[in-house]
Amino acid sequence: MSLVQWVELKEMGDERGSLVAIEAARTVPFEIMRTYFIYGTQPGVSRGFHAHRALKQLAVCVAGRCLMHLDNGKEKADVWLDSPTKAILIEGLVWREMHDFSPDCVLLVLASEHYDESDYIRDYQSFLKAVQK
Repeated sequence: MSLVQWVELKEMGDERGSLVAIEAARTVPFEIMRTYFIYGTQPGVSRGFHAHRALKQLAVCVAGRCLMHLDNGKEKADVWLDSPTKAILIEGLVWREMHDFSPDCVLLVLASEHYDESDYIRDYQSFLKAVQK
């Protein structure tokens, strides 16, 4: 499985504007249990700095852009989320960080589970140990 898994979101629209539909079991390969969005991130502030043991997520910038840093303990990738039609699927043990938020950035995240603090790995060295198991 590739570290960077892009999901193209189909844009529909006409002279009135555009629309992107995101549907569980169609666009998103899991049942959506939680949705949240990050916005108003102050200049120079980065977010994330964690991994999940089991959670799957689909992330898309519905406005603006941010740099997503992904790390599975073997390879690393930096990708720009900069289009409402370009999402990234994050599953398995993947360390994630978000950087360089534009002032208008709205990062939408769809998650496969409800919030569960015990699923988080918030220390990078602990993450690397978990990957090696």
